[in-house]
Amino acid sequence: MSEAKTIRVMLVDDHAVVRSGLGAFLLAYDDLELAGEASSGERAVALCQQVQPDVVLMDLMMPGMDGVAATKLIREKYPAVQVVALTSFKEKEMVEGALQAGAIGYLLKDVSADELARAIRAAAAGKPTLASEAAQVLIQSTRAPAEKPGFDLTVREREVLALMAEGLINQQIAERLVVSVSTAKFHVSSILSKLGAASRTEAVSIALHHHLVE
Repeated sequence: MSEAKTIRVMLVDDHAVVRSGLGAFLLAYDDLELAGEASSGERAVALCQQVQPDVVLMDLMMPGMDGVAATKLIREKYPAVQVVALTSFKEKEMVEGALQAGAIGYLLKDVSADELARAIRAAAAGKPTLASEAAQVLIQSTRAPAEKPGFDLTVREREVLALMAEGLINQQIAERLVVSVSTAKFHVSSILSKLGAASRTEAVSIALHHHLVE
């Protein structure tokens, strides 16, 4: 009887401690092998050709090219490579963005080792895996009333929108809210999408017209 094929896994996360932990996790499973590590989306895309992984575990929030953009490029350039998003975020925009970019799985970082191993094996076999929280977010979004598409802003997004109305740029918003610039950028992009705005100026105009901000 022939041995099962070893699944080559590439880790993509800007935190070295996370990559180290995931690398140790892979050692516990005979059928999983660490193919390579990348600390950025740009590096992940470049490394794919070199290490030829079967599955990529992709963090979504990284400086520079984020995980969604990297996933899209990897799936376009190397369609045989499957991507599983492994993130701390379960917001609808993040889930939808990752899946639309071509990720076959979406898991939260508190997933158990065995669940993660199963998701990697499923991805290698072309089968999707979705964290229950992510699935719930997608279900809720399909049930959301259609009268007001785009105005379902979160509390944080309303805070960001108010700062946009003050004329603050992403860097200033990040400093004011004590978050990373990439997180501020994500919120701004989400706001533009929800409001159907093509620019920050248009978003602020819509917000003022509909009394979304003072």
